Amino acid sequence: MATPFADDFLPEALQFRPDVPLVDIGANLTHDSFGRDLEAVIQRAQAARVTTMIVTGTDLAHAEQAVALAKQYPGLYATAGVHPHDASHWNADLQRAMAALHAMPEVVAVGECGLDFNRNLSTPQEQQRAFEAQLAQAVESGLPLFLHERDAGQRMREILHTWRDDISQTVVHCFTADRDTLFGYLDLDLHIGLTGWICDERRGHHLRSLVNDIPLKRLMVETDCPYLLPRNLPAKLKGRRHEPALLPWITREIAQWRGISETELANATTQTAQRFFRLPTALLEES
Repeated sequence: MATPFADDFLPEALQFRPDVPLVDIGANLTHDSFGRDLEAVIQRAQAARVTTMIVTGTDLAHAEQAVALAKQYPGLYATAGVHPHDASHWNADLQRAMAALHAMPEVVAVGECGLDFNRNLSTPQEQQRAFEAQLAQAVESGLPLFLHERDAGQRMREILHTWRDDISQTVVHCFTADRDTLFGYLDLDLHIGLTGWICDERRGHHLRSLVNDIPLKRLMVETDCPYLLPRNLPAKLKGRRHEPALLPWITREIAQWRGISETELANATTQTAQRFFRLPTALLEES
């Protein structure tokens, strides 16, 4: 019988089709590595029942590309924001351009924005200025927030506490921090996005003891592809590029550490993503 997957890029052992449609809330499909085979990548995702993908916009150019993809492919949506690495570029013109994107129906969140004190490619002061400006845009647009944070949990919580009554839903994507940071975010009624980091026994093992502390109604799943290829895959992949079709392996790992079925986890995270991003349910119900 013919495989439902688009081509033979994924070994048969990795062609995992779950019972429930999934939402990948963070896919960097504008990355150059997807330029040659994006159509096949999307087909493989759909074959793996990853029916909905939120394409991350990390600067103006990539946000515009994400919107273009969302216009082209059913089931794709976009975020629009300026990553803390690029916060030094924030100015009035960029603010106006982002506001225009936030008014487009394809854009479902403000971000990726936030704080990254690990690399400080923009200074902490520049990061905080751009972050607060984008918090104001989230208030103005009414859109949820798609946040990045690394080594800046305390300052992130302080800023969000000030704005929390004015902003709507918020997700800390690709959460990798410690218990205190997690509980601080949950106390602020934030959502948490988990990636293949939890599949990495070298650096993600601490997340395995934290997954039960995240209420299912606050949990979403993502690949953050092409980065963070899961280390729990039962077969080798050509190259090291991650893609949305591998999201079921991440949900399997999370479900294992939560002690629940993959179907229960998939149902919960998909419903949470649908509510959070205000997605049409018809797309999520497609097989």
